[in-house]
Amino acid sequence: QVQVVESGGGLVQTGGSLRLSCAASGSISSINAMGWYRQVSGQQREFVAAIDRDGSTVYSFSVKGRFTISRDNTKNTMYVQMNSLKPEDTAVYYCKVNYGPGRSDYWGQGTQVTVSS
Repeated sequence: QVQVVESGGGLVQTGGSLRLSCAASGSISSINAMGWYRQVSGQQREFVAAIDRDGSTVYSFSVKGRFTISRDNTKNTMYVQMNSLKPEDTAVYYCKVNYGPGRSDYWGQGTQVTVSS
């Protein structure tokens, strides 16, 4: 079982910045892609950004140019730097870790991000 823990959420004003972190347990060499998703209460969880082991990244249209995803493979940790935040970025942000040869997905408990207008 892989443990996934997010941190760094909070309350910020429009235009502000936050940096989220995601730490995963397990073997460093077994972590494949890592990604961020977000969910507003009553809505479906949506993709935000992802990063593969080789550092290749992909972003949703809504955050491209404002968010930057990165990872430290020596620490099993992923980050997302969120700049120019908007009220519509308000959500619970979840980290997903794809692990092992079986490519199983593991999720964290989420961290709340609230952007005030």
